[in-house]
Amino acid sequence: MDELEHVLAVQNRLGEGPIWDHQAQVLYWVDIEPGHFHRLDPATGEHEVFDVGLPLGALALRASGGLVMATRDGFAFWDPETRALRFIADPEADRPGARFNDGAVDRQGRFWAGTMGQGPTSSLYRLDPDGSVHTMETGVTTSNGIGWSPDDRTMYYTDSRPRVIYAYDFDPATGAIENRRPFIHTPDEEGVPDGLTVDSEGFIWSARWGGWKVTRYDPDGKPQREIRMPVQYPTSCTFGGPELDELYITSAWTRLSDAERKEQPQAGDLFRLRTGVRGLEEPRFLG
Repeated sequence: MDELEHVLAVQNRLGEGPIWDHQAQVLYWVDIEPGHFHRLDPATGEHEVFDVGLPLGALALRASGGLVMATRDGFAFWDPETRALRFIADPEADRPGARFNDGAVDRQGRFWAGTMGQGPTSSLYRLDPDGSVHTMETGVTTSNGIGWSPDDRTMYYTDSRPRVIYAYDFDPATGAIENRRPFIHTPDEEGVPDGLTVDSEGFIWSARWGGWKVTRYDPDGKPQREIRMPVQYPTSCTFGGPELDELYITSAWTRLSDAERKEQPQAGDLFRLRTGVRGLEEPRFLG
Protein backbone atom coordinates (compact mmCIF):
# COMPACT_ATOMS: atom_id res chain seq x y z
CA MET A 1 0.00 0.00 0.00
CA ASP A 2 2.89 2.35 0.73
CA GLU A 3 4.54 2.07 -2.70
CA LEU A 4 5.57 5.61 -3.59
CA GLU A 5 5.54 6.57 -7.28
CA HIS A 6 7.90 9.08 -8.83
CA VAL A 7 5.43 10.98 -11.04
CA LEU A 8 7.34 13.85 -12.60
CA ALA A 9 11.00 14.89 -12.66
CA VAL A 10 10.13 18.56 -12.42
CA GLN A 11 13.06 19.67 -10.20
CA ASN A 12 11.21 22.46 -8.38
CA ARG A 13 13.39 24.74 -6.32
CA LEU A 14 10.55 25.08 -3.80
CA GLY A 15 7.56 23.05 -4.94
CA GLU A 16 4.50 23.66 -2.75
CA GLY A 17 0.74 23.94 -2.42
CA PRO A 18 -0.67 21.13 -4.62
CA ILE A 19 -4.37 21.50 -5.47
CA TRP A 20 -6.49 18.92 -7.30
CA ASP A 21 -9.18 20.17 -9.67
CA HIS A 22 -11.71 17.34 -9.43
CA GLN A 23 -13.82 18.68 -12.30
CA ALA A 24 -10.95 18.87 -14.79
CA GLN A 25 -8.97 15.98 -13.22
CA VAL A 26 -5.75 18.00 -13.19
CA LEU A 27 -3.22 18.93 -10.54
CA TYR A 28 -1.90 22.44 -9.86
CA TRP A 29 1.06 23.36 -7.67
CA VAL A 30 3.54 26.20 -7.26
CA ASP A 31 7.31 26.62 -7.37
CA ILE A 32 7.54 29.52 -4.95
CA GLU A 33 10.90 31.17 -5.49
CA PRO A 34 10.92 31.47 -9.29
CA GLY A 35 7.22 32.40 -9.23
CA HIS A 36 5.96 29.54 -11.38
CA PHE A 37 2.91 27.36 -11.16
CA HIS A 38 2.40 23.97 -12.79
CA ARG A 39 -0.57 22.16 -14.27
CA LEU A 40 -0.45 18.40 -14.83
CA ASP A 41 -3.03 16.14 -16.47
CA PRO A 42 -2.04 12.71 -15.11
CA ALA A 43 -4.24 10.90 -17.63
CA THR A 44 -2.46 12.34 -20.67
CA GLY A 45 0.85 13.39 -19.13
CA GLU A 46 0.37 16.96 -20.39
CA HIS A 47 2.42 19.29 -18.19
CA GLU A 48 2.39 23.10 -18.42
CA VAL A 49 4.43 25.70 -16.52
CA PHE A 50 3.30 29.31 -16.09
CA ASP A 51 5.43 32.25 -14.93
CA VAL A 52 3.59 34.87 -12.86
CA GLY A 53 6.63 37.14 -12.54
CA LEU A 54 7.08 37.21 -8.76
CA PRO A 55 7.31 34.77 -5.82
CA LEU A 56 4.06 32.83 -5.52
CA GLY A 57 3.13 31.28 -2.17
CA ALA A 58 -0.19 29.57 -2.85
CA LEU A 59 -3.02 29.26 -5.34
CA ALA A 60 -6.58 27.97 -5.27
CA LEU A 61 -9.38 27.28 -7.71
CA ARG A 62 -11.91 30.02 -8.42
CA ALA A 63 -15.58 29.21 -9.03
CA SER A 64 -15.89 31.84 -11.76
CA GLY A 65 -12.82 30.52 -13.56
CA GLY A 66 -9.10 31.00 -13.22
CA LEU A 67 -7.23 31.02 -9.95
CA VAL A 68 -6.87 33.08 -6.80
CA MET A 69 -3.30 33.51 -5.59
CA ALA A 70 -1.32 34.63 -2.57
CA THR A 71 1.92 36.22 -3.80
CA ARG A 72 4.81 38.24 -2.47
CA ASP A 73 2.76 41.34 -3.28
CA GLY A 74 -0.57 40.21 -1.85
CA PHE A 75 -3.75 38.59 -3.11
CA ALA A 76 -4.40 38.42 -6.84
CA PHE A 77 -6.57 36.76 -9.49
CA TRP A 78 -4.98 34.94 -12.42
CA ASP A 79 -6.87 34.98 -15.70
CA PRO A 80 -6.27 31.91 -17.91
CA GLU A 81 -7.16 33.88 -21.04
CA THR A 82 -4.78 36.80 -20.59
CA ARG A 83 -2.36 34.83 -18.39
CA ALA A 84 -2.01 37.93 -16.25
CA LEU A 85 -2.44 38.81 -12.57
CA ARG A 86 -4.98 41.30 -11.23
CA PHE A 87 -4.03 42.35 -7.72
CA ILE A 88 -6.74 42.70 -5.07
CA ALA A 89 -5.11 43.61 -1.76
CA ASP A 90 -1.71 43.57 -0.07
CA PRO A 91 -2.21 43.45 3.71
CA GLU A 92 1.55 43.45 4.38
CA ALA A 93 2.68 46.15 1.96
CA ASP A 94 4.48 47.80 4.90
CA ARG A 95 6.66 44.71 5.55
CA PRO A 96 9.57 44.55 3.08
CA GLY A 97 10.88 41.02 2.78
CA ALA A 98 7.63 39.38 3.85
CA ARG A 99 5.63 37.18 1.50
CA PHE A 100 2.66 34.85 1.51
CA ASN A 101 3.59 31.22 1.97
CA ASP A 102 0.59 28.84 1.95
CA GLY A 103 -3.18 28.94 1.73
CA ALA A 104 -6.45 27.05 1.30
CA VAL A 105 -10.14 27.67 0.58
CA ASP A 106 -12.76 26.72 3.17
CA ARG A 107 -16.06 25.08 2.18
CA GLN A 108 -17.85 28.44 2.28
CA GLY A 109 -15.57 29.77 -0.48
CA ARG A 110 -13.20 31.97 1.59
CA PHE A 111 -9.46 31.95 0.82
CA TRP A 112 -7.12 31.72 3.82
CA ALA A 113 -3.42 32.46 3.46
CA GLY A 114 -0.59 33.35 5.82
CA THR A 115 2.76 35.06 5.57
CA MET A 116 6.35 34.56 6.63
CA GLY A 117 9.26 36.90 7.31
CA GLN A 118 11.71 37.73 10.07
CA GLY A 119 10.71 36.45 13.51
CA PRO A 120 7.17 35.99 14.90
CA THR A 121 5.80 38.98 13.01
CA SER A 122 3.64 37.28 10.38
CA SER A 123 -0.11 36.77 10.21
CA LEU A 124 -2.92 34.63 8.86
CA TYR A 125 -5.50 36.38 6.65
CA ARG A 126 -8.91 35.50 5.26
CA LEU A 127 -9.98 36.84 1.88
CA ASP A 128 -13.78 36.78 1.64
CA PRO A 129 -15.75 36.53 -1.63
CA ASP A 130 -16.70 40.21 -1.34
CA GLY A 131 -13.00 41.17 -1.48
CA SER A 132 -12.64 42.09 2.17
CA VAL A 133 -9.51 40.94 4.01
CA HIS A 134 -9.58 39.93 7.68
CA THR A 135 -6.61 39.36 10.00
CA MET A 136 -7.31 36.04 11.73
CA GLU A 137 -4.06 35.32 13.60
CA THR A 138 -0.88 37.26 14.46
CA GLY A 139 2.52 36.47 15.98
CA VAL A 140 3.20 33.77 13.40
CA THR A 141 6.72 32.78 12.28
CA THR A 142 6.32 30.65 9.13
CA SER A 143 2.68 30.26 8.12
CA ASN A 144 2.00 26.90 6.51
CA GLY A 145 -0.57 24.15 5.93
CA ILE A 146 -4.27 24.83 6.54
CA GLY A 147 -7.20 22.41 6.51
CA TRP A 148 -10.63 21.65 7.98
CA SER A 149 -12.16 18.59 9.58
CA PRO A 150 -14.87 16.76 7.59
CA ASP A 151 -17.57 18.07 9.96
CA ASP A 152 -16.29 21.64 9.37
CA ARG A 153 -15.97 22.34 13.10
CA THR A 154 -12.18 22.29 13.43
CA MET A 155 -9.54 24.22 11.50
CA TYR A 156 -5.90 23.07 11.47
CA TYR A 157 -3.13 25.59 10.93
CA THR A 158 0.64 25.08 10.83
CA ASP A 159 3.31 27.42 12.20
CA SER A 160 6.45 25.65 11.05
CA ARG A 161 9.29 27.20 12.99
CA PRO A 162 7.98 26.26 16.48
CA ARG A 163 7.04 22.85 14.97
CA VAL A 164 3.37 23.09 15.82
CA ILE A 165 0.05 22.45 14.12
CA TYR A 166 -2.74 24.28 15.93
CA ALA A 167 -6.39 23.28 16.09
CA TYR A 168 -9.13 25.93 16.36
CA ASP A 169 -12.86 25.78 16.86
CA PHE A 170 -14.24 26.90 13.49
CA ASP A 171 -17.59 28.55 12.80
CA PRO A 172 -18.45 27.74 9.18
CA ALA A 173 -21.18 30.38 8.99
CA THR A 174 -19.02 33.33 10.01
CA GLY A 175 -15.49 32.07 9.38
CA ALA A 176 -14.52 32.85 12.97
CA ILE A 177 -11.83 30.83 14.76
CA GLU A 178 -11.26 30.53 18.51
CA ASN A 179 -9.92 28.29 21.27
CA ARG A 180 -6.48 27.76 19.73
CA ARG A 181 -4.63 24.72 21.11
CA PRO A 182 -1.70 22.60 19.90
CA PHE A 183 -2.88 19.69 17.77
CA ILE A 184 0.67 18.41 17.46
CA HIS A 185 3.87 19.92 18.87
CA THR A 186 6.97 17.98 17.85
CA PRO A 187 10.10 19.90 18.93
CA ASP A 188 12.20 16.72 19.01
CA GLU A 189 10.89 14.99 15.88
CA GLU A 190 12.84 14.86 12.64
CA GLY A 191 11.77 17.68 10.34
CA VAL A 192 9.19 20.42 10.84
CA PRO A 193 5.50 20.39 9.85
CA ASP A 194 4.91 21.98 6.46
CA GLY A 195 1.89 21.68 4.15
CA LEU A 196 -1.03 19.46 5.09
CA THR A 197 -4.27 17.95 3.90
CA VAL A 198 -7.23 16.35 5.70
CA ASP A 199 -8.76 13.07 4.47
CA SER A 200 -12.38 11.91 4.55
CA GLU A 201 -11.79 10.04 7.82
CA GLY A 202 -10.64 13.23 9.54
CA PHE A 203 -6.95 12.27 9.67
CA ILE A 204 -4.30 14.91 8.92
CA TRP A 205 -1.44 14.26 6.51
CA SER A 206 1.52 16.58 7.21
CA ALA A 207 4.68 16.88 5.11
CA ARG A 208 7.77 17.02 7.36
CA TRP A 209 10.18 19.58 5.89
CA GLY A 210 13.71 18.27 6.46
CA GLY A 211 12.34 15.00 7.82
CA TRP A 212 12.28 12.72 4.74
CA LYS A 213 8.63 11.80 5.38
CA VAL A 214 4.91 12.54 5.39
CA THR A 215 3.06 11.66 8.60
CA ARG A 216 -0.64 10.83 8.97
CA TYR A 217 -2.07 11.87 12.36
CA ASP A 218 -5.36 10.70 13.80
CA PRO A 219 -7.92 13.28 15.03
CA ASP A 220 -6.33 13.12 18.50
CA GLY A 221 -2.92 14.09 17.11
CA LYS A 222 -1.31 10.65 17.38
CA PRO A 223 0.92 9.46 14.50
CA GLN A 224 -0.89 6.67 12.68
CA ARG A 225 1.16 6.18 9.51
CA GLU A 226 4.53 7.33 8.19
CA ILE A 227 5.47 7.59 4.52
CA ARG A 228 9.23 7.62 4.02
CA MET A 229 10.43 9.78 1.14
CA PRO A 230 13.56 9.62 -1.04
CA VAL A 231 13.97 13.39 -0.57
CA GLN A 232 14.81 15.39 2.53
CA TYR A 233 12.35 18.21 1.91
CA PRO A 234 8.81 17.05 1.16
CA THR A 235 6.70 20.20 1.31
CA SER A 236 2.98 19.51 0.97
CA CYS A 237 0.38 17.01 -0.18
CA THR A 238 -3.16 16.74 -1.51
CA PHE A 239 -5.55 14.01 -2.60
CA GLY A 240 -6.30 13.58 -6.28
CA GLY A 241 -7.26 11.04 -8.90
CA PRO A 242 -10.75 10.01 -10.07
CA GLU A 243 -11.52 8.46 -6.66
CA LEU A 244 -9.58 11.04 -4.61
CA ASP A 245 -7.46 8.25 -3.16
CA GLU A 246 -4.07 9.23 -4.60
CA LEU A 247 -1.86 11.42 -2.42
CA TYR A 248 0.26 13.82 -4.49
CA ILE A 249 3.37 15.10 -2.69
CA THR A 250 5.54 18.07 -3.70
CA SER A 251 9.17 18.62 -2.70
CA ALA A 252 12.08 21.08 -2.82
CA TRP A 253 15.84 21.25 -3.24
CA THR A 254 16.42 24.88 -2.24
CA ARG A 255 18.28 24.06 1.01
CA LEU A 256 20.52 21.36 -0.50
CA SER A 257 24.21 21.73 -1.34
CA ASP A 258 25.45 20.59 -4.75
CA ALA A 259 26.75 17.40 -3.15
CA GLU A 260 23.41 16.75 -1.42
CA ARG A 261 21.53 17.28 -4.68
CA LYS A 262 23.65 14.59 -6.32
CA GLU A 263 22.70 12.25 -3.46
CA GLN A 264 19.01 13.21 -3.84
CA PRO A 265 18.46 13.35 -7.61
CA GLN A 266 14.67 13.39 -7.15
CA ALA A 267 14.64 16.42 -4.84
CA GLY A 268 12.12 18.93 -6.15
CA ASP A 269 10.11 16.30 -7.99
CA LEU A 270 6.46 15.26 -7.74
CA PHE A 271 5.42 11.99 -6.08
CA ARG A 272 2.20 10.00 -5.68
CA LEU A 273 0.98 7.41 -3.19
CA ARG A 274 -2.11 5.24 -3.61
CA THR A 275 -3.29 5.38 -0.02
CA GLY A 276 -6.44 3.28 0.24
CA VAL A 277 -7.99 6.37 1.86
CA ARG A 278 -10.14 9.00 0.15
CA GLY A 279 -9.52 12.70 0.44
CA LEU A 280 -12.00 15.58 0.25
CA GLU A 281 -12.77 17.60 -2.86
CA GLU A 282 -11.07 21.01 -2.92
CA PRO A 283 -13.54 23.91 -2.50
CA ARG A 284 -13.44 26.89 -4.89
CA PHE A 285 -13.09 30.54 -4.00
CA LEU A 286 -16.46 32.22 -4.55
CA GLY A 287 -15.19 35.73 -5.24
